[in-house]
Amino acid sequence: MMRIETERLFITEFDLSMAESVHKNSLDEDNRRFVPDEVFETIEDARETVEFLMSVYESGDGPYVYPVLLKDGTNVGYVQLVPIEEGYEVGYHIGKEYTSKGYATEALRAFLQDIMPKKNLDTVYGICLAGNTASVKVLEKSGFQKVYEGMGQYQGEDRQIMRFILKKA
Repeated sequence: MMRIETERLFITEFDLSMAESVHKNSLDEDNRRFVPDEVFETIEDARETVEFLMSVYESGDGPYVYPVLLKDGTNVGYVQLVPIEEGYEVGYHIGKEYTSKGYATEALRAFLQDIMPKKNLDTVYGICLAGNTASVKVLEKSGFQKVYEGMGQYQGEDRQIMRFILKKA
């Protein structure tokens, strides 16, 4: 069972009671712009995704996606580790209502500290659209180094991307 605690947050596993908050957090403008495949237009769409993510905890095949909760239990977003061709890529989203408070950086740092040794990883990638300045800041504050900026595949399309890498010291 995933259970990471930081100063202000918990990172845990999804349960079906979180479907409504997953739906609500997914609808903001930045999510639509930067990760449209992670927008859930209905609570039922969110519930189906939460059910799938819960099944991955059992199968262990990835993607590994975990909700980020405030200490009072409010679901503010998620962190994830996703298998890609070169290894693993991190992802994260904090709902618009909760952004600009440092939650993404706090959650990502704690998550990486926990998940990299568990998965025996010494390298993790971060990839975002070049225009996603908030995501770039989170990656940089979390210790990632930029290794590429230019055209690349992003959600099945050629887009201007930035690629980052984090290597375990």
